[in-house]
Amino acid sequence: MLSTTERTRLRRAKHKARTDRTELYDLLDEGLVCHLGVVVDGTPRVIPTGYGRIDDTLYLHGSTGARSLREEGEVCVTVTLLDGIVLARSAFHHSMNHRSAMIFGTPRVVTDPEEHEAALRAITEHLAPGQWDAVRLPDAKETAATRVLALSLEEASVKVRTGPPGDDAEDYSLPIWAGVLPTRVVFDPPITDPGLTHDLPVPEHVAARVTPERRTI
Repeated sequence: MLSTTERTRLRRAKHKARTDRTELYDLLDEGLVCHLGVVVDGTPRVIPTGYGRIDDTLYLHGSTGARSLREEGEVCVTVTLLDGIVLARSAFHHSMNHRSAMIFGTPRVVTDPEEHEAALRAITEHLAPGQWDAVRLPDAKETAATRVLALSLEEASVKVRTGPPGDDAEDYSLPIWAGVLPTRVVFDPPITDPGLTHDLPVPEHVAARVTPERRTI
C-alpha cells in the first residue's frame, strides 16, 4: 500500500487516488520520462529526464556538472501518462484521462560502484530494453562524469482519471458532441544512423519495440 502523508493526500477529486503500490510500479515501468522538480538558488526548476526503477528505488542520472543534480534537499518527481483527451459539452468540464505519480523525498548520491552500474543499467534498460548488453559500457572517465541519484518511493501518490466527460446535468441535452479522444505512445520503424560504418541490420531487441501496425511504414 502507498503511505499517505500531508503531501500525498488528495484534497480534491479524492476518488481518483490509488493506494495500491503495484499501480505506482506499473505506472513508472510504463512511463519513459519523468520531471524532476528542484530548487536552485531559490528558483524552482523542472527538468525532464530518463529514469529507472529497481524495487522501491527510483534512479535518476545526469552530468556531474548539472546544478539540478548537485543541489541538496528535497525534490519532487512526477510521471504522467496521457490516455485520452476528454471533450465535454462545456468548456469547463474538458479534462484528460491520465495516470500520474508524484514522488517526494531527499535523494542520495549513489557512490557505491556496483549500485552505480546497476542504476545506469536500469535507466538504460528502461528506455531501451536489451540495449545494455548490446553496446560498449561506460568507461572509468564516463562513469566519473555521471552522477546518479537514488530516490526512495516511500512517499508517493498515484492519481488516475478514466471514463467519459462529467457534464452538468442540464448540459446533456445540448446538441454538442462529447466523448474521449484516446491517446497512446507508438514506436515507428528505427532510422539507422547515417554514420554507421558497418552493414548491420536493426537489432532484434530494437525492431521488436515497433508498434505492430507501424511496421509497414
